[in-house]
Amino acid sequence: MLSVVEFAVHQLGVKHIIICRHYGCGGIRAAVSGQSYGLIDHWLEPIREIADKEFQCSECGSWDEAELDALCEATVRAQVNRLARTPTLQLAWQKGKDVAIHGWVYGLKDGLLSNLHGNQGRKG
Repeated sequence: MLSVVEFAVHQLGVKHIIICRHYGCGGIRAAVSGQSYGLIDHWLEPIREIADKEFQCSECGSWDEAELDALCEATVRAQVNRLARTPTLQLAWQKGKDVAIHGWVYGLKDGLLSNLHGNQGRKG
């Protein structure tokens, strides 16, 4: 993924990177289910880490929809922050490139995009 971001930012001049999840995500639900799913557990681990670190219900074994939605939003914010700290984006901003990372969540029930205002970047 980082090689694609690097090419997009440094070669193509992409100005907007969007990190987007959706409410009702099966991956979010699976991450907090307490079960192991094999190889996909590698993808679920960062979600589990955020759940353990930021949510009291990570130990309770049952998450309601509002808590799952909040965890979904927290993972988007974490991904925006993580991508912003990569050498690729840091170098782009040092060179004065006009590139921003946006954190959004899509609502499957209502079709609305929620901007989490977790934007990072340099605006020209």
